[in-house]
Amino acid sequence: MRKRLRHALLLAALALISACKEEVSRNLTPQDMTPDTLGHYCQMNLLEHPGPKAQVFLDGYPAPLFFSQVRDVIAYARAPEQVAPILAVYVNDMGAAGATWDQPGEGNWIAADAAFYVVGSAREGGMGAPETVPFSSRERAEAFARTEGGRVLALTDITDDMVLVPVETGEDREAGDEDYRDRLQILSHPAGG
Repeated sequence: MRKRLRHALLLAALALISACKEEVSRNLTPQDMTPDTLGHYCQMNLLEHPGPKAQVFLDGYPAPLFFSQVRDVIAYARAPEQVAPILAVYVNDMGAAGATWDQPGEGNWIAADAAFYVVGSAREGGMGAPETVPFSSRERAEAFARTEGGRVLALTDITDDMVLVPVETGEDREAGDEDYRDRLQILSHPAGG
């Protein structure tokens, strides 16, 4: 009798342990931006910046990371410095009804790997860098490319140099080479040295 009781208790304990280890189902539904939504890199309010946005759900994190530019989320996903595995990536569908450059939309999130992207257009994203513009349909992406320039690519066809290479923004272009040479001169010949 005692042996059966111990055996039953052991089985009950094992069942409890396995139930505790069971992974909790996670809601990966895209979240709309609010006035409190900040960009992961810039820590600025995303609603104050034009262009499409992105969000990433990470394993072990309760809320998604938001990005002020789609180009940035592609770079983030390809960078080796991930803090946790990526579970899902969503981008604004710029071909959705009501989506404009200044108001990229509400509720128009699409899976990043299902989107068609216009790369190399005349449009700059929320932080002033060239943008990778997402669409849920190839036809709308092609129409955008005809008016704004660029070419339509799938996510897997976007090369690292299209998103990982630093770009000059307006401030960088204004500073020009003179500022760089002046700073280099000061470093090379410090005062009193």
